[in-house]
Amino acid sequence: MAKKNNGFLKQLLATFAAEADEHLNAISTGLLELEKTPAAARQKELIETIFREAHSLKGAARAVDQTDIESVCQPLESVFSALKLGELAPSLALFDLFHQTVNGLERLLSSSGAKRTTDELSLVKSLVQRLQGALSGIDDQGSQLETRRETVIPDSRPLTPGTVRISTAKLDSLFRQTEEMIAAKLNAEQRSKELRGITANLVDRTKAWEMIRNHVHGIQATLEIELPKSEFVRGVNSISKLLEILDTQSSTTHLLTERLGSLTAAAESDRRTLGKMIDNLLDDAKTLLMLPFSTLFEIFPKLVRELARDYGKEADLVIHGAEIEIDRRIQEEIKDPLFHLLRNCISHGIETPAERTRKNKPAHGTITVTVSQKDARQAEVVISDDGAGIDPAQVISVAQKLGVVSPIEASTLTDDEAILLVFRSGVSTSSVVTDIAGRGLGLAIVQEKVEKLGGSISLESQRDVGTIFHIVLPLTLAAFRGVVVRAGNRFFVLPAANVERVARIEKQDIKTVENRETIQFNGHALSLVRLVDVLGLQWKRAADKSDAFARIVVLASGGERIAFFVDEILNEQEVLLKGFGNQLSRVRNITGATVLGTGTTAPVLNVPDLMKSSVTATASAAPEAEAEVAEPQGKSILVVEDSITARTLLKNILDSSGYEVMTAVDGIDALTALKTAHFDLVVSDIEMPRMDGFDLTTRIRADKKLAELPVVLVTALSSSNDRERGIDAGANAYIIKSSFDQTNLLEVIRRLI
Repeated sequence: MAKKNNGFLKQLLATFAAEADEHLNAISTGLLELEKTPAAARQKELIETIFREAHSLKGAARAVDQTDIESVCQPLESVFSALKLGELAPSLALFDLFHQTVNGLERLLSSSGAKRTTDELSLVKSLVQRLQGALSGIDDQGSQLETRRETVIPDSRPLTPGTVRISTAKLDSLFRQTEEMIAAKLNAEQRSKELRGITANLVDRTKAWEMIRNHVHGIQATLEIELPKSEFVRGVNSISKLLEILDTQSSTTHLLTERLGSLTAAAESDRRTLGKMIDNLLDDAKTLLMLPFSTLFEIFPKLVRELARDYGKEADLVIHGAEIEIDRRIQEEIKDPLFHLLRNCISHGIETPAERTRKNKPAHGTITVTVSQKDARQAEVVISDDGAGIDPAQVISVAQKLGVVSPIEASTLTDDEAILLVFRSGVSTSSVVTDIAGRGLGLAIVQEKVEKLGGSISLESQRDVGTIFHIVLPLTLAAFRGVVVRAGNRFFVLPAANVERVARIEKQDIKTVENRETIQFNGHALSLVRLVDVLGLQWKRAADKSDAFARIVVLASGGERIAFFVDEILNEQEVLLKGFGNQLSRVRNITGATVLGTGTTAPVLNVPDLMKSSVTATASAAPEAEAEVAEPQGKSILVVEDSITARTLLKNILDSSGYEVMTAVDGIDALTALKTAHFDLVVSDIEMPRMDGFDLTTRIRADKKLAELPVVLVTALSSSNDRERGIDAGANAYIIKSSFDQTNLLEVIRRLI
């Protein structure tokens, strides 16, 4: 019974935490609006709303025995009661106390299920004393609070629409299951396509049989004319039997064609119905995870107010387009980057009131956050300030000191190009390092997080006018459109949002500029690189001088464009992205994987990574002009990995490099395979059920027949002890998954076999 009571108490506290968070958000939002001194009618409404929120929070805290939170809410409610009755007038010192009280309650709420620390108990005592002091017009720090006696008549509080609370984990699970149905839709499309192909082949075969049958009838007529009657009688029997066979065959193929045609039409109808149902279900499921930006922005005014106070500045926040909805998961990931940009606006952008007055600017700075929907798939968040702007010369000076750019490179940069250097790690224009600014890491991390979401960030700035950050984000992390391409003998998917153009160009239009292949695109020269070179894939280049064309894909990210040379552009299709899990959370150039309609697994490429990797890749658009790279002949590798995603990734990498690959799910499965087939090398994970990679390596070294077999361990275990244990067990190489690079893996394998 005690366990049941404990479980119920935890559930009750979780419910209280969610409710209390809503009350505190409402109080904080009301305080920020009230502080701007609205019209009298609105002022009354806000005071009444905050009073009721404090009262409700006090009652909820009492219900779950959170006496400390209740004890703070009691005097807070009393202070607002005094404001309602006109016994106390709003003031800056009083608003500071209110915001400090909300911050204190948030701190208490974050640990409401644990025993209070000494600091937390002191916080409760201090807040209660200061709020009680506020009732008499003086806080515990000696600040005089203005009082007045005008009676405020409260207005009734509007009712809020009813809502249902449901665990986000349940919503995520429901949405993932819905997304999985996309695979069924793609499979249905592929089966329908195959049936159409079979039907077309059968129709062609039927026509061929008809031609043969007519031809035989012609032969029969010719023989009847040209041969003597006795010889004709002997030959006609054979021809008649042949015609019977042909007639039967023709009848059968006609019947099969009709039945297959009906089946194809039915399959096509089912495909359309299934596709429409899945599309509608997915659209409805997406709405469950879509939240307006206002959910994220509701804490921005408070953040700007507190930061401005800390820096001795004055700033107003203006928000437009907060009603636009975006995936909740994207909101969670983009929250910290947006916070950092707002900090930048305060710490680096907005000047002090004295400095703004000297520049003939209003003493109050303005920060504007504007959200707009670019299209059905993307939204743009623009954060701007009317502050000092960014000094390109100062950015270049800092970048040169850090070695980010050389003096020669710096001399060729335009102001716009120089400003973009602030996205490089370590580059900061702040002369003071604090706990929130000046280290030069923030904007680099902001860019990385935005690009990880499949978005892009850019900025523009003008001295003494201000700075504007443009962030483009996908509206959802669900399925997206992707362009399927072939590079070498492997298929890859490029997010359609990053594809500006696919084209077939004449090879004679490819020019060499500064030792790099380039093409003309909209009047500008674009670098041209071969996708297989960027991905570090080994492949055999077959020269085809008869093909005078090259197939390219122009990709765009962060304001940059690069053309990638591919071997084939197949189609555009809906893509369901599957991640690699925590063990392979970061694979260079690859975001995840997806399953094509044919059942083939294809990596989904990370476009920002590709853009960076292409800088060091050697471009070449003419296969016949390059040296041929020989594929490994007859080399076989056993991949041992319990994760199906990681196993598929490793297999695809090795397959595309020309190796014959077999897979095993753990050490026991691997030993069985080693006894029944010959392998030139083993690539194994360590953490696996039944038998791990350490034990597998030890067993291999103990077997006389396998003792010399090379073993490469690819694992998430990165400690020095784990590495030493792997080498002691007899592994020839030890590769950490967190820094996994397919080029390194292939180089290690080539060296070992």
